[in-house]
Amino acid sequence: MGDQQENTQPRIMWQPSEERIRTSNAARLIADLNEKEDAGLTDFKSLWAYSVANKEIFWKRFVDFAGVKAQPWGDTIIRDADKMPGAQFFPDAKLNFAENLLTRRDDSDAIVFWGEDKIRRRLSRADLYDTVSRLAQALRAAGVGPGDRVAGYLPNMPEAVIGMLAAASLGAVWSSASPDFGVQGVLDRFGQIEPKVLIACDGYFYGGKTHDCLSRIATILADLPSVTQTVIVPYASDTPDISGLRDGVTLNDFVADFAPGEIDFVPMPFNAPLYIMYSSGTTGAPKCIVHGAGGTLLKHLSEHLLHSDEKPGDRVFYFTTTGWMMWNWLVTALACGSTLLLYDGSPFHPDGNVLFDFADAEKMTLFGTSAKYIDAVKKAGLAPGDTHDLSSVRTIASTGSPLVPESFEFVYDKIKEDVHLASISGGTDIVGCFVLGDPTGPVWRGEIQTRAVGLDVQVYNSDGKPVVGEAGDLVCAGPFPSMPVGFWNDPDGERYRAAYFETFPGVWCHGDWVELTERGGMIIYGRSDATLNPGGVRIGTAEIYRQVEAFDEVVEAIAVGQDWDGDTRVVLFVVMRPSHALNDDLEARIRKRIRENCTPRHVPAKIIAVPDIPRTKSGKITELAVRDIIHGRAVKNVEALANAAALEHYKDLAELRT
Repeated sequence: MGDQQENTQPRIMWQPSEERIRTSNAARLIADLNEKEDAGLTDFKSLWAYSVANKEIFWKRFVDFAGVKAQPWGDTIIRDADKMPGAQFFPDAKLNFAENLLTRRDDSDAIVFWGEDKIRRRLSRADLYDTVSRLAQALRAAGVGPGDRVAGYLPNMPEAVIGMLAAASLGAVWSSASPDFGVQGVLDRFGQIEPKVLIACDGYFYGGKTHDCLSRIATILADLPSVTQTVIVPYASDTPDISGLRDGVTLNDFVADFAPGEIDFVPMPFNAPLYIMYSSGTTGAPKCIVHGAGGTLLKHLSEHLLHSDEKPGDRVFYFTTTGWMMWNWLVTALACGSTLLLYDGSPFHPDGNVLFDFADAEKMTLFGTSAKYIDAVKKAGLAPGDTHDLSSVRTIASTGSPLVPESFEFVYDKIKEDVHLASISGGTDIVGCFVLGDPTGPVWRGEIQTRAVGLDVQVYNSDGKPVVGEAGDLVCAGPFPSMPVGFWNDPDGERYRAAYFETFPGVWCHGDWVELTERGGMIIYGRSDATLNPGGVRIGTAEIYRQVEAFDEVVEAIAVGQDWDGDTRVVLFVVMRPSHALNDDLEARIRKRIRENCTPRHVPAKIIAVPDIPRTKSGKITELAVRDIIHGRAVKNVEALANAAALEHYKDLAELRT
């Protein structure tokens, strides 16, 4: 850890102007709390402390401040506030998530979409409302109602937003996967939740190439009997051949009988399911994480309004797919009066300037991307600040993996000198962030600025004690609105509790290894569990094992994440059958199968043959022990291993140094 601390010397990279502080949304909320609650707040740090110490008052005032629509709110702010899990926010409230995102119907931009260099589209707020209205009517006619699941197998395009809003307007539950997921990856997810309707695209563009989806969709439908209607969005072709799809219809034909009209928003309980998202599945099929409508809305609004300082008319972009929680986060910006800027495809097609071209052309105000992308732009030798007009960009947000100190410097040197650089971190588990930006405070090199308002984020040592200035587990010591409603098919909550509350009973333990600085900022060093995190996308080892162990030549496999070049890369170790050897041909076939049946992010950077895999006395392979060994760290609980000598095979491997 010493080297990492050495690379994070405290230095202020940027400070907001007094005008920016004075006109911020946070300043307005502070003034409101001081006036109505005599809160005595002075800055963002005091706002965070107040929001944690006075949860009920804070969230009651925040829903008024954010203009959230609900009828009624009810008198109870938090029921069972001392239980974690178990606390319920606004248990008597009823609202509709889509209604809160579709508050305006005018000619201003709601969505601007670029599909690589092939597609350019623009929808006004009136267009968006009317399109959602027609799809909602069609879904209702197809039998979709409260609690039913609507699944999207779609790129980051307007129809994904429209599909989600139409489903949510009916009280249905939305779940999405990006079209780069292979058949098994989709079935591992949608197969568990049994959607009634599947909305999918005929294909998509990536790297200048067209990728067909129709054959995959046909295979998926064969093992997804719950689907009674398949709606195909023409994207790669104007006239896709859907004759081979069960119950298939194009989107235009699906909505043809319905005229735009007033949307009949179905009021739902505050904690009614809105989204089903997916864990990484380290020990089996991905867990289906259910997020409630009200909690998601409040969490996202707090981040958009307070941490990102979004104002009506802002133009908000995040480079994401529909399979990443940042898509869900981005869409909620509609509730702030922001325009969504959607890009789908490779961020380096036709070259590394395309996202900055988008920012320039559409006067982007928030440019959201990943730490890996910033590093790639740096390595490509680009200087976007010299080649583009980025005067509109007020905030650059980065997530996915820790933003290294050198990337802070690159942003301010080569992209924009006067910009709020917000390194943020959270998870699918909370459909939001634990730590993120403070638009009213200084940006320190290599450091995330602040903890999320309303979340009692701490760092615990192994004894469960809060620590400052030393590494430990990131925890949240109190309840917050966007805690999952639960896991799908987990009626007694056993898997949910095991996922987050076993390490420190009654306290959410997230699995990040972090340090809380004396300034109240956060440095993230990586994962403290076995989840893989390449490029910031959490994936599970079980999904990889299923593909690798299908090869006759392979006895068994173990995959770990290796810290590499400011990110994480997947390393796969395989035990070969006698008389078989790992060679270039087998490596190529393994990678091809993983890419086709999972996603490109699951594909290992290194495949290495080993004679044995360490396992516990109960027979479980132990990724954490291997990960610690290859990073030169001491292995905890060696006595729990049945074959501790196997760890010797992973020490000082030359293949891991290239």
